[in-house]
Amino acid sequence: MTILFRAVLAIASIALAACSPGQAGGKPAPAGTSAATEARHPVSGLPVVPLRIGTRTFRVEVARSDEEQQRGLMFRTEMGADEGMIFLREPADYAAFWMRNTVIPLDIIFIGKDRRILNIQHGVPYDETPLPSSGVALAVLELNGGRAEALGIKPGDRVEW
Repeated sequence: MTILFRAVLAIASIALAACSPGQAGGKPAPAGTSAATEARHPVSGLPVVPLRIGTRTFRVEVARSDEEQQRGLMFRTEMGADEGMIFLREPADYAAFWMRNTVIPLDIIFIGKDRRILNIQHGVPYDETPLPSSGVALAVLELNGGRAEALGIKPGDRVEW
């Protein structure tokens, strides 16, 4: 009976190790997260991560896939003061955003490969005029319209996520 108990215990230990948090598809989870506790936005279902510009921290939804990026913040009627959405560009490239079906005004912040702000565009609800980056963008961050100016966020500021 002792040998059988040890065998069951060994199998259970292996099974638990294979299911441990932070291991998804053999890749470690990003620092500070685990598969079981990753924060998700209640409306979009996208992962939510902290993002810092200077001393200010925001909670931003992460749009990675083409589908997630195409939808973005369309049809959303509100967003918290310290919330936003980041669009990761893989590979980094020149970017242009528009406001099709976007109800709330947005600051569209283009972030270069050095993780510094390239430029900031101001999106007007429903306007389909392309708002371009001034260089190759690693990511694009959307915040509530006017928030960047109110907080003194400007080109050259470092963005960390």
